[in-house]
Amino acid sequence: MRRRWMVAAASFAAGACFASGQAPIGAVAAALIGGALQLMVVLQAQTPRGAAWSGWMFGTGYFALSLHWIVEPFLVDVAQHGWMAPFALVFLSTGLALFWAFAHGLAKWMSRGAVSLAIAWVLFLSVVELARAYVFTGFPWGLPAYIWVDHGLAQSVASIGPYGLTLLTFALCAAICGAVTQAKQGRLLWSVPVALISGLALWMPPPLPQAPDPSAPIIRIVQPNAPQSEKWQADKVQMFFDRGLALTARDGDVDLIVWPETSVPVWLDNAAGAFGAIANRAGGAPVVLGVQRREDRRFFNSAVMIEQAQVTALYDKSHLVPFGEYIPFGDVFSALGIQGLAAREGHGYSAGAGPSLMDIPGIGTAQPLVCYEGIFPHLVGATSERARLLLLITNDGWFGNWAGPRQHLVQAQFRAIEQGTPMVRSANTGISAMIDARGRITGSLPLNTQGALDQPLPTQRPPTFYAQAGDLPFAIFLAFLVALLGVAPRAMRAFEHR
Repeated sequence: MRRRWMVAAASFAAGACFASGQAPIGAVAAALIGGALQLMVVLQAQTPRGAAWSGWMFGTGYFALSLHWIVEPFLVDVAQHGWMAPFALVFLSTGLALFWAFAHGLAKWMSRGAVSLAIAWVLFLSVVELARAYVFTGFPWGLPAYIWVDHGLAQSVASIGPYGLTLLTFALCAAICGAVTQAKQGRLLWSVPVALISGLALWMPPPLPQAPDPSAPIIRIVQPNAPQSEKWQADKVQMFFDRGLALTARDGDVDLIVWPETSVPVWLDNAAGAFGAIANRAGGAPVVLGVQRREDRRFFNSAVMIEQAQVTALYDKSHLVPFGEYIPFGDVFSALGIQGLAAREGHGYSAGAGPSLMDIPGIGTAQPLVCYEGIFPHLVGATSERARLLLLITNDGWFGNWAGPRQHLVQAQFRAIEQGTPMVRSANTGISAMIDARGRITGSLPLNTQGALDQPLPTQRPPTFYAQAGDLPFAIFLAFLVALLGVAPRAMRAFEHR
C-alpha cells in the first residue's frame, strides 16, 4: 500500500510537471522531463492495473494544473455557484485522466519489455488524445502539442495536425527516458542523438513575421471589456454597449469591424435600434457581432453580419458547451416527461446547423466560430469551400485572468497554422488578436482593457495538408501501428534481448 501511494504521488507530480509546458507557464523543457519521469514510473509497474493506476494519477496531475481555470465560471457568482468550483475541477481532471489510465493499462498489457512498453505508451496516449476530441462531444483542450506554440515545431501541425504533434511530444519524452536509462547503464552513445534532437526542438524558433500587404483590408477588432460579473447588470449594460459604439467610431477607415460574443444586450428580433446605432458609427463598414436570438421556444448563441443596420448573414453556434449551454440528452429527458432539461423547450441553447461561411464584401468568405468552437481542430475548415479568414468571437470573461484566456488564445493560433488561414479574434475582456497564417500574433489587446485594434488582414497560405485531409490519415496511421504492435510480439521480444 505504501508503494502504491508513492507511485501515485510520483505520477501526479510528473503530470503536473508535464502540464507546466502549457500557457501561461510555457516550461517546455520541464514538460518533457515530466513525461520522461512518468515513463520511468510506468516501466516499474508489475501489472496492467498498476500501470493504469499510475496513468490515472499522471493524467489527474496534468489536467488539474492545466485546467485549473475551470473553477473561474463558478466564481462569477460565488454566493450561488462557488461551492461547485472544487467539484468541477476534481471531476473534470479525474474524468479526463481516465483516458490516460486506459492508455497506460493497455500499453502494459500489450508490451513484452521496456522498449515495447515505451512504444505502446506513446502510441496509446496518442490514440486517446485523438479520441478525446470526439468522444462524448469532445473536449480537446490542453493537448500536449500546444506546449510548442512559441517554437518552430508548432508549424508541423500544418502537415501532421495537432494529434501528430502530440505523438511527437510523447515520443520525445520516451526518447529522453531511454537516454537517461542508457546513460545510467554507462551507454552514453544513445544519449547524444536524443540530446541533439531535444535541443533542436527546443531551440527551433518560430518563423519570422512578414511585412503586411499594403493593399490588405483593414479590420477593426473591438474589445469592450465587460467583466462577466457585471456584464448583464441592469445599471451597466448600456455603459458597455456605449463603450463598444465609441470604439467602433474611432478615426480611421476600415473594411470590417468585429465585436465579441453576445456583445449586443438585446435579442436579435429586438435589435433594430441597436443595429442602427452601430451602423451609424461604423462608417459604412460591415460589422460582425455576437447576439442571442430566439426562434419559437428555442434559443441560439449567434454571430451576425450587419450592413447599413440590416442583417445580411447569420450563423448559429453549432458546437455547444455541455452543462454550460445545454444539458446533454435534454431532449431525451423531455420526451420521457422530465421537463426543464431540453434545449428545444427553451432551457439552454439549441445547436445550429453546423459550420458555414459568411461572405464579407471586399474581403471574401469568413468562417465564423463562437468561443468554444475554436478548440476543435476538425470543426475549423469543415465548410463547403475554403474561407479567406477565420473569425472567432468569444467571451473569455468566464475564464479568469490567467491561464484560461491565454490557453484559449494558443488554440486559436494552432487553428490558423493548421488551416494556413489568418484568424481574427475578438474577445470581450481579451485577449483580442490578429493571427497570421503561421500562428503569429501580429497585433493584440491585453486582458482586461478596453480598446479597438486596427490591423491589416494577413495573407493566406496555400491549403495545408491538414486542411485538406483532416484527422483521417493520422487515425489510419495510428490504427496501422496498433495492429502492427499487436501482431509483432515475437519481433519485439527479440529486439528486447539484443
